This record gives sequence, structure tokens and C-alpha cells, in this order.
Amino acid sequence: MNILSSLKSGHWPSLAGAWLHLTVSFMVWLLIGAVAIPLAQNLLLTEQQRAWLLALPLLGGAGLRILAGWSADWVGARSTAIAILFIEFGALIWGWLAVEGFHEALAFAVCLGVAGSSFAVSLPLAGRAYPPEARGLVLGVAASGNVGTVLILFFAPRWAAAMNWHFVCGVMAAVVAVTLMLFLWLVPQTTRSVREDVAWWHHVARLIRRRAAYWLCFMYGITFGGFVGLCTLLPLLLHEVYELSAVTAGALAALCGLAGSIARPFGGHAADRQGGLQMLRYVLPVVAGAVVAVLSSTLPMAVGMMIITTGALGFGNGVVFQLVAEWFPAEIGLASGLVGAAGGFGGFVLSMAAATLEGLTGSYEIGLWLFAGAVMCAWGTVMIALRAQAGSVADLSP
Repeated sequence: MNILSSLKSGHWPSLAGAWLHLTVSFMVWLLIGAVAIPLAQNLLLTEQQRAWLLALPLLGGAGLRILAGWSADWVGARSTAIAILFIEFGALIWGWLAVEGFHEALAFAVCLGVAGSSFAVSLPLAGRAYPPEARGLVLGVAASGNVGTVLILFFAPRWAAAMNWHFVCGVMAAVVAVTLMLFLWLVPQTTRSVREDVAWWHHVARLIRRRAAYWLCFMYGITFGGFVGLCTLLPLLLHEVYELSAVTAGALAALCGLAGSIARPFGGHAADRQGGLQMLRYVLPVVAGAVVAVLSSTLPMAVGMMIITTGALGFGNGVVFQLVAEWFPAEIGLASGLVGAAGGFGGFVLSMAAATLEGLTGSYEIGLWLFAGAVMCAWGTVMIALRAQAGSVADLSP
């Protein structure tokens, strides 16, 4: 089945609605990273305070993805998605009109974490609208909504330069309102009885007993956590290390985010055809090598390696979620929430650790080296799984 026929094999408006929901939610989720420079200047933040503001939305999104995944299975993905958009809208209105100090900004950052939970809703919404043989591609297309990273990193610094970071919150509130109306139009209402889902707790018990779920969490913490953590850090890294303006740093960070967003559907499609473990075997060493090469002192070389890094991470994201759909078809909402939470937590750890170490040492190098080491540890587990698979019993298969 080719890409076009795969996309036609299900309900494409639901896929479009899921993609739009995730795209705009990603914009909201990474808003603080996109306006970190003017926000820090406006609120007179220390380096440690800035690190917490960057990382808290990622941590909040990690925890809330589990709740959203449960709600997508139990209450319904559409209803949960609508609730997420309403909460995003309220948080952005607050950020526009009332957030003035560091402690208010901390609470605002936590509220923006709600947007990160979109992932656990959008993917099941898209996946359930398509047959199993197309889900790797479809989940990759839906998850390419992380292109919202590109949009917010490109536009937010320009909006903030024209007005201020509060104005950016107001603009995003309007974007969320329009998205809500389009989502209601594109995604049909589906009826689902809670009584029909009495086996939900059984699905939970099955999921937590299978070590494949924990391995997928670790792998997604590396691939997606690496992607979102780096995209959060890049504007500051480019501004502080290479002394670029906030607008230029945001544009280059957006280019890196675009590479990962474009690569994600291809990762899912390649995993459909060649197998997820085989794809991870090749892509993870590329990530590790490119991350180390980012440490180059020349700007063109560093930017090139950043693009390769985020592109390879995006490809790996698509691969991992193809494995989620393949290994946990009956618990895709719950599994998406759990694995997605691990990805958000990975982004929090990378962002917080790198920013904190930069404050202590004056350099991002240690944080990047540690991340490269974690990537190679992940690659080692893939090689173990492939060896077991070659022996006819794969340790990590369900």
C-alpha cells in the first residue's frame, strides 16, 4: 500500500483534525521556550529561574499525558481534545492579561503543560480512524503536528519584538479559539458507552506487566525527549553561544524543528515496511554522532549538525510510535499516554540538566555529551533486542 492509498483508506477529516490539534498545542506547549529571551529580560530572571520556566511545561505535559491517554480511552478522544483546547485558551488569556512576576510565570508554565497532553489524544484519534496496516504512516502524519514547534519558534520572537511576550499569549489565544471551531467541524461526534469499556482496568494491568512498554518509554524519552528538549534549548544556545539576535536564533531553531517534523511520517512509514527495530538500529548512531558534532565552534557546522540531529530524532519518533501501534493495538490510547509521558519527561530532564549545567559551567557541552551517551545506551538495547529476535524469541516483543 503506497502513501496516498494509505491516507485514503480511513477517515481523513479526523486525521486532519488530530494534526491541527497537535500542531497548535505544540505551539502553546513550547511558547515559553520561543519567548525565553524577552521573557527573561522582562522579568529579570536568573539563569536557574529561566531553566525552571523552560522545563516546567515539559514536565507538566509529561504527567498530564497519562491522564489524557486514560481519558481518550475511557471518556473519548474527541471530548478530551476539546477540554484540552478550552484549558489552553484560559491559560493563554491569563498569560496575556495577568502574569507579571516569576511565581505567576511558574504557575503559567505549569498550565501550558496541558497542551503537551494533546499527543495522547491526537494519536489515538487518528489511529482509530484507519486500518492497522496504515497506522504507522497515519500516526507519523498526525504526530508531524510537532511542526507547531517550527511555527512558534519562527513567529513568536517576531511578535514579541513587535510588541511584547504578553502580546504573543493573546495572539495564541485567538489561534486556539479558531482551532477549536475547526476541530469541532472536522472530527465527528462518536458515541461510546463507558459500560462497554469495563475491561479498561484489564488493559492497564496487561500494559504494566509487559516490559516492552517500559522499553518503549525509555526509547521515546530519548527520541522525542531529545527533540523537544533541544528545540526548547536551541534559541538560548544560539543566542548565548553564537551571539545571535532572538529573531535569528528563533528562525534557526525553527529550521531544526522543521527537519524533525518532516522526518517523522517517513520514520513511521519506513518502520511499517522494514520493521521498527531495524530502523532504530540505524538512526540512533546518527543522532549520537550529530549531537557530538554540534559542539563544533563554527556556526555553519553547528547548525548543520543541529538539523541532522533533530531530523534523525523526528524519524526515530515515528519509528517508536509505529511500534506502539503494532505492539499495543487494543490499548493504543493508554499506551500513547504512557509512552508520550516518558517523552515529555525526557524533554524536561534534557532541558533542565543542560540549562542548569550551563549555569554552573558556562557551557552546554556537558549536557550534550550526556545526551549523546544516553542515545548510545538506547542503541545498545536495540542491538540486544535484534539479537534476541534473530534467535526466534524477541525479548522486547509482546
